[in-house]
Amino acid sequence: MNLMPRHATGPARAQQGFTLIGLIFWAVVISMLALLVMKVAPALSEYRTIQSMVNKAAREGGSTVPEIRAAYDRYLQIEYGVEAIRSGRDLDVAKEDDKILIRFAYDKEIALVEPVYLVIKFKGQSK
Repeated sequence: MNLMPRHATGPARAQQGFTLIGLIFWAVVISMLALLVMKVAPALSEYRTIQSMVNKAAREGGSTVPEIRAAYDRYLQIEYGVEAIRSGRDLDVAKEDDKILIRFAYDKEIALVEPVYLVIKFKGQSK
């Protein structure tokens, strides 16, 4: 008759699971990524809005540079939240191969945690 407890007869098994330090580490990493996404998402949304406005101005804005810039300014009054390109004068309007081409570029500075900033360089053109 064996007097040893049943759990002591087999090979030792390592415990599995998270440690408190591991849990804190992953919580910090996930929090930092969430902060980054929350700070960058509005800038990306603004870029997509500007791209949409530029495409619309190139298609429907007219045939001269002042008409296209005026069309962008009208679209700017309709859209809210666009702060990067506040006027049609900031657009580079050209005609290439009988097609109107509008180019734009700007930098967006996003404060992450003082004194750390993220600078994103946006550039685009009409399709």
